[in-house]
Amino acid sequence: MKRAISALLVMLLILPGCAGTVRKQAVPDAKEQTNPQSRAYQINTPNQKGNEMSPLQTESKKRSVTSVGFLEPIESGPAVKEVKNVGDHLSYVAFFSYRVKPSGDLIGLNDAKAIQATKRSGSVPMMVVTNFMEGNFSPAIAHRVFTDKAVSRRLIQSVLTTMKAKGFGALNIDFEHIRAADRELYNGFLETIIPLVRNAGYPVSTALAPKTSGEQAGPWHGAHDYKRHGELADFVVLMTYEWGWSGGPPMAVAPIPQVRQVLDYAVSVIPRHKIVMGAPLYGYDWTLPYRKGGPWAKRIAPEEAADLAVKEGASVQYDNAAQAPHFNYTDPKGKQHEVWFENEQSMQAKFNLIKQYKLRGVAYWVLGEPFPQNWSLLRDNFYIRKASAVK
Repeated sequence: MKRAISALLVMLLILPGCAGTVRKQAVPDAKEQTNPQSRAYQINTPNQKGNEMSPLQTESKKRSVTSVGFLEPIESGPAVKEVKNVGDHLSYVAFFSYRVKPSGDLIGLNDAKAIQATKRSGSVPMMVVTNFMEGNFSPAIAHRVFTDKAVSRRLIQSVLTTMKAKGFGALNIDFEHIRAADRELYNGFLETIIPLVRNAGYPVSTALAPKTSGEQAGPWHGAHDYKRHGELADFVVLMTYEWGWSGGPPMAVAPIPQVRQVLDYAVSVIPRHKIVMGAPLYGYDWTLPYRKGGPWAKRIAPEEAADLAVKEGASVQYDNAAQAPHFNYTDPKGKQHEVWFENEQSMQAKFNLIKQYKLRGVAYWVLGEPFPQNWSLLRDNFYIRKASAVK
């Protein structure tokens, strides 16, 4: 009952922001459109108005989509509980992550119980392989995998052995922060591993940084070849979030204009039925004034943010350009805060993009952040592909 009252109060607080003054959010230049830093800090592994779409632009017919939820099963109990809560709404639960060692061996996860819970929910457990090591994505490990045939063979064998032993049903390859010069080497590695894994009976997807052109360079974008990944993988996951990030200034995590620019490029080189759009299940709470290099923002779950707004008596505003809610409050120490988060309205805007662009589906980073309204909204908009239908 307390939750219901809180939710009602938040909705009442939101209404003035929808019709009243709307905070303008600048759209950065292409070079500034994504988090320039690693998203590694949010990984818990130890060590103008927006374009509104008419009914003609957005599919009204309810259709089936692939839904992916990334899970960090650091502790078995909470991971199993989360899968029980939301697994029914997912095609895949993606276990993040199996980390590649310089030798090609893998550092695994304590995920056996969560894998079984995933299967019982009717979802497919997906193994996520990364070059994440010692708190960051390692370009050196990626380069070694791409250039040392013995290491590459050992990694591929480790992947296949682990998938069979643990009962995974799909693979996601999430290599990030790769040297731009290694672009073709990465493509070559995918050309080797994907057919072998697929021939063993598993669909394969890759994770891609949010790019707006093929020429976009830098350590987080340059080596990700949208066109080639689209040709090789069964589908790709676009990491369309982190414009607003913990070390940057307050803004929406996944503002619709920037997400749209990524999709415009993606659909020009990748078949639409192979594109899964990323969506955040979190927001950030910044302490003001923001200073570059100052304290980083705290990640906050949507439900937690809504409850905080009610507790502080904050007026929740809705940015019609970014399509995201936000509010300000003062903490007990007298410090000002600015919070950007997700709610039903902002998530509906993302679902509208999936419909308009006729994409394969949605991928959530990261499970474990309470947002119960999202799952009922997902079901209202789409049917979820399950079991044999997910390939």
